[in-house]
Amino acid sequence: MTETAENPDAAETTSFGFREVPRAEKQSLVRGVFDRSARRYDLMNDLMSLGVHRVWKDITITKANPRPGETLIDVAGGTGDLARAFLDRADERRKRAGGDPARAVVADINLEMLDAGRKRGGRGGLDWIGANAEHLPFADRSAACVMIGFGIRNVTDRAAALSEMHRVLKPGGRFLCLEFSRPVSRGISRFYDAWSFNVIPELGRLIARDRDSYQYLVESIRRFPHQQAFAQEMEAAGFANVSVTNLSGGIAALHAGWRL
Repeated sequence: MTETAENPDAAETTSFGFREVPRAEKQSLVRGVFDRSARRYDLMNDLMSLGVHRVWKDITITKANPRPGETLIDVAGGTGDLARAFLDRADERRKRAGGDPARAVVADINLEMLDAGRKRGGRGGLDWIGANAEHLPFADRSAACVMIGFGIRNVTDRAAALSEMHRVLKPGGRFLCLEFSRPVSRGISRFYDAWSFNVIPELGRLIARDRDSYQYLVESIRRFPHQQAFAQEMEAAGFANVSVTNLSGGIAALHAGWRL
């Protein structure tokens, strides 16, 4: 028997960290978290991960294999780290092999995050748009690559978001999802729990003056499915050849899939 069948109210609620909230409220609650954290978001990422998030993102871009002339949609792209790196890597290849410039669109529901990204400075081929991952304002089969970095766990309806990201991919297009995940050993898990529950919220309090938002972020990671469960969600959305690469012992994982 499913959770919904056992508890009819389950379909009306969803997780917000360790709390259960009405599904209709989660989007505004998440928006509030990132409204408050946008100004210090990039600095906090460096502090929370001790800079390792930059290595994870570089691995993601290498897996994406950007090429001249391609269009990337960076969903929940925030301040645009992945989009900028995608364009930089495509430009490097274009200098060697020629071709048209690549293009990237950062799509994020949080306008404060987009504004923080714009303030970092513009570059050719990069656009910004306010958009909900569950209702992407892009044509069918319009992107060669879709990525989402540390964003999928914040959407209310993951199945709808995955379906939308599959829809906008061209046949042969690739999807990459970089997200915090489950450590693969007990030792790493103990260290990670101690760091994330004791240190990260305090960093939020001291640096961003916002302990509650970073407490939510830590809790939301624990509510996200483990690696193989999320891989199955991708397959259910239509992605083929789904693969999982554990990073830093499973603290993060890179999921990849294709639209055939």
